[in-house]
Amino acid sequence: MTTVRNTITIAAMAVMLGACASKGQPTAQYDFGPLPAPAVGTNAGAAVGAIIVADITGPAALETERMHYRLLYADARQSRPYAYNQWVSTPAQLLTQRMKARLSQAGVKVLSTTDAAASATVLRMEVEDFAQNFDSATGSQGVVRLRASVFRNHRLVDQQSFSASSAAPSADAAGGARALAEASDTVAADLITWLAALPPST
Repeated sequence: MTTVRNTITIAAMAVMLGACASKGQPTAQYDFGPLPAPAVGTNAGAAVGAIIVADITGPAALETERMHYRLLYADARQSRPYAYNQWVSTPAQLLTQRMKARLSQAGVKVLSTTDAAASATVLRMEVEDFAQNFDSATGSQGVVRLRASVFRNHRLVDQQSFSASSAAPSADAAGGARALAEASDTVAADLITWLAALPPST
């Protein structure tokens, strides 16, 4: 009976989160929202200088606007899509825009790959995880993990992995979007601190 009850509970959770709704229901679109206030006393701009920020890359599963979640208590290996909820652009594009915005906010001169003549320093980032993970039917975390590499004159200076998680305020796509935005901002803050501590170019 317990197994049957658990199966029914998991099925009901999946229906609530991602099952198809009535035909014609409008799609809700999410982004990361406005930038939070800048950290007080940051001097990253002077320490980092000008840096070329390449577009963030990641697994093929993140090359879509669909929003996904995982029920860790049921099957952590299965990624499930939300119905009628999506990002305004792919997670990699959202993260690229957010990281550039946070770097610029911290005083860093952010350049694109077309500005190669203006700086010999390049920041490349690869997303390793970007997910809303449910530990229970009512509790979830937005988890962001990425690997960053800094190159100068085509030579690797340093590489570091960053990760952060944030509790979702609600057990739905809106809660996941907010949690993932907050986790992304935490990763951005840690990334900026790391960049500012790297040895200056000679």
